[in-house]
Amino acid sequence: MFRKFLLALALLAFLAPATHAQTVDEILAKHYDAIGLDKLKKVQTMRVHGKMAVGPGMDAVLTMERKRPGQSRMEFTIQGMTGVQAFDGENGWSLMPFMGKKDPEPMSPEDAKEMQDDADFDGGLVDWKAKGHTVEFLGKESVEGAETYKLKLTKKGGQVQTFYLDTETGLILKQEGKRKVRGTEIEGETVLGDYKDVDGMLMPFSLEQGTKDSPQKQKMTFEKYELDVPLEDSHFKMPAVAAAADSGKAAPKATTKAPAKAAAKKGK
Repeated sequence: MFRKFLLALALLAFLAPATHAQTVDEILAKHYDAIGLDKLKKVQTMRVHGKMAVGPGMDAVLTMERKRPGQSRMEFTIQGMTGVQAFDGENGWSLMPFMGKKDPEPMSPEDAKEMQDDADFDGGLVDWKAKGHTVEFLGKESVEGAETYKLKLTKKGGQVQTFYLDTETGLILKQEGKRKVRGTEIEGETVLGDYKDVDGMLMPFSLEQGTKDSPQKQKMTFEKYELDVPLEDSHFKMPAVAAAADSGKAAPKATTKAPAKAAAKKGK
């Protein structure tokens, strides 16, 4: 009897990893089907139009663009000034005229790394094995009244993100992750919603992000998705900036002495 009990325990221990892996695969298969992954993989570029709340009663006009395999650019216009955050596949850069900076500047390594992660066209949950990531199923959890599957994604580089997928639809309702801001690690969260059909794919038309458990969130609402729009690689690269020394040189003053003498001779 005792020997049979030990055999049963050994069998359960042997089968547990396979059952766990199958659960993750089943959850993600439902997610892939929900977002229309087969169609998404055929899309090479994407442009999203919307607005972003930047203060009480004030919105910024927002445009986000992506190009495979890992280029991204976001522009936001406030009171006639346009800011830019972009990643060209290798380097990140930004232009922030609101902060008195008229020229584009390279991003810090921390911000560039975050931009690189965000530039993944399909997201970390797609082809996660091929990318060298791992995914763990952490059980179920309620998110704003909806039951979700909680998945932990550990990326090849060590970054960890947690995704909450609606058990009924398979869509992502929330995701969490840690990032460093000026050397301080902050745990942020993003809430997605208002999914709508875009050429057979379900895309979120609202997004709120900010520090986890903080009531203050930055809200974005999207109005239109454009697919396979022409986007050159140069569109994502940082524009060349003239050297400060050259731009600061005053133009040489024109001399008026010679012409004056010539005029005097003519008058004789």
